[in-house]
Amino acid sequence: MIEDSDDLINEQEEPKETITRVTGMYKDWFLDYASYVILERAVPAIEDGFKPVQRRIMHSMKDLDDGRYNKVANIVGHTMQYHPHGDASIADAMVQIGQKDLLIDTQGNWGNILTGDSAAASRYIEARLSKFALDVVYNPKITEWQASYDGRRKEPVNLPVMFPLLLAQGGEGIAVGLSTKILPHNFIELIDASIKHLQGKRFTILPDFPTGGVADFSNYNDGLRGGRVRVRAKVSQLDKNTLVITELPYGTTTSSLIDSILKANEKGKIKVKKIEDNTAAEVEILIHLPSGLSPDKTIDALFAFTSCESSISPLGCVIEDNKPLFIGVTEMLRRSTDNTVQLLKQELEIRLGEFEEQWHFASLERIFIENRIYRDIEEEETWEGVISAIDKGLQPHIKHLKRPVTEDDIVRLTEIRIKRISKFDIDKAQQKIDALEEEIAKIKHHLANLIEYAIAYFTRLKKEYGPGRERKTEIRTFDDVDATKVVIRNTKLYVNREEGFVGTSLRKDEYVCDCSDIDDIIVFTREGKMMITKVDAKTFIGKDIIHVAVFKKKDKRTIYNFIYRDGKGGPSYIKRFAVTGVTRDKEYDLTNGNKASTTLYFSANPNGEAEVVTILLRQAGSIKKLKWDIDFADILIKGRVSKGNLVTKYPVKKVELKEKGVSTLKPRKIWFDDAVQRLNVDGRGELVGEFRGEDKILVINQKGIAKTITPEITTHFDDDMIVMEKWIPKKPISAIYYNGEKEMFYVKRFLIENEGKEELFISDHPNSRLEIVSTDWRPIAEIEFTKERGKDRKDNLEVNLEEFIAVKGITAIGNQLTKEKVNQINLLDPLPYEAPEQVQADELEVVEEEEINTSNESNTDDAESVKKQPPKSSHDDDLPTGGLDDKGQITLF
Repeated sequence: MIEDSDDLINEQEEPKETITRVTGMYKDWFLDYASYVILERAVPAIEDGFKPVQRRIMHSMKDLDDGRYNKVANIVGHTMQYHPHGDASIADAMVQIGQKDLLIDTQGNWGNILTGDSAAASRYIEARLSKFALDVVYNPKITEWQASYDGRRKEPVNLPVMFPLLLAQGGEGIAVGLSTKILPHNFIELIDASIKHLQGKRFTILPDFPTGGVADFSNYNDGLRGGRVRVRAKVSQLDKNTLVITELPYGTTTSSLIDSILKANEKGKIKVKKIEDNTAAEVEILIHLPSGLSPDKTIDALFAFTSCESSISPLGCVIEDNKPLFIGVTEMLRRSTDNTVQLLKQELEIRLGEFEEQWHFASLERIFIENRIYRDIEEEETWEGVISAIDKGLQPHIKHLKRPVTEDDIVRLTEIRIKRISKFDIDKAQQKIDALEEEIAKIKHHLANLIEYAIAYFTRLKKEYGPGRERKTEIRTFDDVDATKVVIRNTKLYVNREEGFVGTSLRKDEYVCDCSDIDDIIVFTREGKMMITKVDAKTFIGKDIIHVAVFKKKDKRTIYNFIYRDGKGGPSYIKRFAVTGVTRDKEYDLTNGNKASTTLYFSANPNGEAEVVTILLRQAGSIKKLKWDIDFADILIKGRVSKGNLVTKYPVKKVELKEKGVSTLKPRKIWFDDAVQRLNVDGRGELVGEFRGEDKILVINQKGIAKTITPEITTHFDDDMIVMEKWIPKKPISAIYYNGEKEMFYVKRFLIENEGKEELFISDHPNSRLEIVSTDWRPIAEIEFTKERGKDRKDNLEVNLEEFIAVKGITAIGNQLTKEKVNQINLLDPLPYEAPEQVQADELEVVEEEEINTSNESNTDDAESVKKQPPKSSHDDDLPTGGLDDKGQITLF
């Protein structure tokens, strides 16, 4: 016992590390498991595009196929002969194949990919192979076979799929150490791409999702790792208080989408009054909005805060030669197409061999019967003698045969029945041989022109199975949604100016504005310090806060007018600047940096307004001029770190506002980018025009609805928009439309009477339609008449719409265009007209953000130095444009 205790003490004093080596099966178990999952469960093969369970399901369905529907439970049970797993995994895999509507003809409740509803139990639903599957998936003569897991049956190593099936259906799986996510592509586009590949042309294929929606594939990266696809629901405005979702982004269902909208509503990111899900065969989700809420901003908010927009990361991984291979979709299609060509070649070679065998035996049969060789065996008593006699009798007649006569051929001749010999028709026999020779020649032609044969094969597939498989997902480039511009302001911001606190929890202090929890706020203090920080419950900035507001990143439109005293008794300076972006939570000094500097005057101007202020000096010494005015319009807009212009070197008593100013920024330039169907101020797309705060955009759609809107980058435009331009109130709109009630064409010219309101300017009859519309001052239309029987065609008629009808109200019917039958109406080049010139605002020069004013700003002695400077009239073209709305708030672009 004593020795044991000593050993224990020694062991505790000197602990030793024990290494246990894993040997035997343990050594390889993990690698075996990983290999099994990768090769046998999760990743599809490049040859046929199937995972093992899918391949076994398709093989079992072929085993059971008799043209009628089979219970899915029966198919699952049959598949278990080949697949060493439970029935649930087989049934789930079969439902996924069936929902893709390509290989399996389904009957019963197979679930709904739109709503996420699951399929009925396998005992209640039925399936059979589709005609397409029977056409392209199976050919036992060119299939390589292997023993099933228990050795009782044969199953295919790979099915001879003669179509890029993996790209058509897509596939995803998670294995050990890797995963795959191959997105589905359009059936017709895949065939077209295969044909282009065979023709040696370049091609591009992009995913197409069964749920439709809109997708941005600009970063698809050919389906390789690192790519990204942005998908969106198709959201449109039903009326001013209702949005409708008609298509879903891939990977979501109506249930998950509605849940995400409700969660965003609960968090205050968006405001929703009610949601109705009317989805059946087609998606229809109605989102009812509270009155007064912008539908356009709500659509962007849905993209920013809900599953209406999501991102998909593709990853092309397949199995080739029992190894994982990372490969792009373009190379997948090339390999699939080349594999199809080889399978077609094998199929042709097998058919050629079969036809040549038929021709060989038909020729032998004719020789055998026509030359009565069967009589040579009458005297033979042994089987060897019979074979020898027939062989000897055939020899003079077989020189034209393509291969030697074998004993098996002779045996087949002995099996011909007497009845057939007696009814043998030499002409019919020759016709059969000729037909076989035609088939052989045709197959040899196909083999000699294999690429053309493959192109014809793909063309046939497109013709037979392509109708109804057109692209569902719209391809479009997306603009990024700025969440801070579309989030609902669901929180109130307060400030304690004296103590220097801002936040959402200071409810007893001064209310500033509504904000959201993702906003930044900009704060200025009396000492001339500035800070930008995130909205929080309570944040200390610095004592004596003089201005606090929600900060808009990259906002070059808001101009700050600032007068400060440099140091305790130093001179005073004036400057104007914008704040476009700084480091969050960093304090910036807007003065010259001397101790005891203080702010004498500050204003924040959302549209670059420049007011006039009065400078009042203290009485000191022999100063003669104690009061004068300064107009901020005379001051250059420079960077926030600039020193500024000298106001005076004498002590300032106070600065008073004398006169409010007007915007010193020129009208904003707005462009329309057709690729993303959005307005912008970045110069992308076509220039719409230059806009002031009160200017509007005119929008007309194919339904005959006209409206004017305030130009905002959040505005969504419908696909049927035909006119979008800057609205000139006194410029008439000319339209020719077909009146469904009167069954005649009418002309009208009108002005927009109610700004911001949608107005129908054609009749509301269901058969009425807008033919042409023009916003030219003096439009000309050409009428092409229909030719009537027995009459000469009337010459085309040109109509000056300005002379044809005067400008009337928008609700007027208009004048009848003609009583004759009209074939077509064209809009010609308008007559010349000089539109009145638009008066442009003065422009101001803007110096770069970080440019610092040097000593030449301060070498003057008093405020006369400011007044003696000539007024500047220039402007920074990079400034965004905007205008005050009727509530006095800025609108930015």
